[in-house]
Amino acid sequence: MDTSIPPATLSRVRPPRRDRPPLRLLLLRVVGALLALVVVAVTVLVGRDGWSDETGGTISLLDALYYASVSVTTTGYGDITPVTPGARLSALLIILPARVTFLLLVVGTTIELLTERWRETWQHDRWRQKVENHYVICGYGVKGRSAARVLTEGGVDPARVVVVEPDPATANEAARDGYAVATGDASRDAVLSEVHVDRAKAVIVAADRDDATVLITLTARRLAPDARIVAAVREAENAPLLEQSGADTAITSSETSGRLLGISSRNPRVGALVEDLLHTDVGLSLAERSIGSAEVGRNLSEIADRMVLAVVRGEQLMRHDDPEIGRLQAGDRLIGLPVNNGD
Repeated sequence: MDTSIPPATLSRVRPPRRDRPPLRLLLLRVVGALLALVVVAVTVLVGRDGWSDETGGTISLLDALYYASVSVTTTGYGDITPVTPGARLSALLIILPARVTFLLLVVGTTIELLTERWRETWQHDRWRQKVENHYVICGYGVKGRSAARVLTEGGVDPARVVVVEPDPATANEAARDGYAVATGDASRDAVLSEVHVDRAKAVIVAADRDDATVLITLTARRLAPDARIVAAVREAENAPLLEQSGADTAITSSETSGRLLGISSRNPRVGALVEDLLHTDVGLSLAERSIGSAEVGRNLSEIADRMVLAVVRGEQLMRHDDPEIGRLQAGDRLIGLPVNNGD
């Protein structure tokens, strides 16, 4: 697969960080600089009798503004100077601090612009060194956004969620939501390599088109043979193709939505319960855990901490009423609803 990619279509990963409004900060600094100019000009204008202009004229508003501009910028032509003790005292106590403030604002802005790029590079390199067992979400549309929210609601640190999104505006939304972001086409090797998909715990493919989903899944499986890949397609006929492409789980989004609509229309309370189970932050919440050594050899009816709905044995998912479950075995995992025992 072609790994060459134009620079405009791939950006480095932006680790999650608090956004600072740069325009607001710049505006505040401009206002501060103008205020320093006004303070100097007013000081000279009010004490004009103590200032001398080499042209011999009276200090006017224009002269005061002119002196303020050349003074705070440390140009200092020397054509307007304080000649009385009072004027020199004001130059020391008022104009000098205003000049220092102006210089700090200008120099501070310059230094920040220079160090901002260094800070971003440092954060990026630090993130790349530490990131592992993270979740890569390809696409930040309705499905990708919901997947990211479910992960964080389930206790996953947002810093471990990386969004790959080709649209810059949508990528900025993901960044504002607190996730690490790479802007680019997730079907490209270079983009998935940038987010270290080879170290990922899971890859969630939530593209808008089924053909893009299949291509992304193929690329992700080749680069991350050990990662769990979950992908969504619109049409059920594409689900087998997706599984052949390397997806561990293929979800038919349109069909699943249709089933929920059908259930809700016939049995509204059942539909509401299913919808409740899909929200991990409120209401009922399915959970999965490994069995303890003391539970090996027990029956499901003897599990007290949860209402078991299914058992995962190896790679097989068995419903709670499957007769093949028998007694629990070492390595089994239980899926069910936690039970409050009133402890």
